[in-house]
Amino acid sequence: MVLARCVIEQLRSEQVIIPPLTVIERLCAEAITRAERRLYRKLTRGLDESHRTALDNVLGSRLNTKQSTLAWLRQAPGAANPRNIVEHIERLKAIRSVALPQEFARNVHQNHLLRLAREGAQTPTNDFRDLANERRYATLVAVLLETSATITDEILELNDRLLGSLFAKAKRQFESSFQDAGRAINNKVRLYAKIGQALIDAKTSQSDPFLAIESIVPWERFIETVAEAEQLAQSEDFDYLGFLDDSYPQLRRYLPTLLETFDFKATPAAQDVLDAVSAPRRWNRDGRRNVPENAPRAFVRRSGRS
Repeated sequence: MVLARCVIEQLRSEQVIIPPLTVIERLCAEAITRAERRLYRKLTRGLDESHRTALDNVLGSRLNTKQSTLAWLRQAPGAANPRNIVEHIERLKAIRSVALPQEFARNVHQNHLLRLAREGAQTPTNDFRDLANERRYATLVAVLLETSATITDEILELNDRLLGSLFAKAKRQFESSFQDAGRAINNKVRLYAKIGQALIDAKTSQSDPFLAIESIVPWERFIETVAEAEQLAQSEDFDYLGFLDDSYPQLRRYLPTLLETFDFKATPAAQDVLDAVSAPRRWNRDGRRNVPENAPRAFVRRSGRS
């Protein structure tokens, strides 16, 4: 309809008699067809034989499965867990292995690319082979470019969701442990308050402080209470972050791969954050060499094993 209105307006401005509607329809259809072909040429102009072979392989079945690679690439990420994150990263690597030129996404308007990608997403894999070569390759290029962006967003979202769940779990563990130890902590506080008052009285009366302590609790029991207090004591920061150490197995399964997969960039104001991201990536590559003692162990390779 947009094209039809433009044609009619153009004819009126040039004082040309408006032809029958069927003629205008055929004219608009021809314009759309030419525009589609121009779009296909833009998306396939930089493809060489290796690109075309790789795109054809995307339509083939994956190794030892009946599922096509294209269907596998378009699978939903699933729940936020290390296995799904790693598998989604493998999908992204499979798309990158096609090595499509980066300028493809810049040479075509995003709306055209998205529309063509949606058409490809609705096309069954077997029907791709019936398309003309130029249209098939162009559609596959659009699908892979859009799928790559989608998978990237989904991987980072899965990571955010998983980290959020681990932080929430650590917070619950912290609150639960503090609540469970509440009675014991209260008993210790009351006991040491009595001991403290006895020591103050001993200082005032210039009497033996050890006898003052033993008047409250036997010395052997006092030694035991000190050990118990050390076990009840939380970290100096008194927060739940210490419980995140229990999440090491989950983090270790995917974080090194995630950091190696993406190159993070930001404004100069975020340079400290970029340094924090690059540090564990370097630690993982170097193993135990040049790793600070206080480095989070989820990022560090242990005994030469990942």
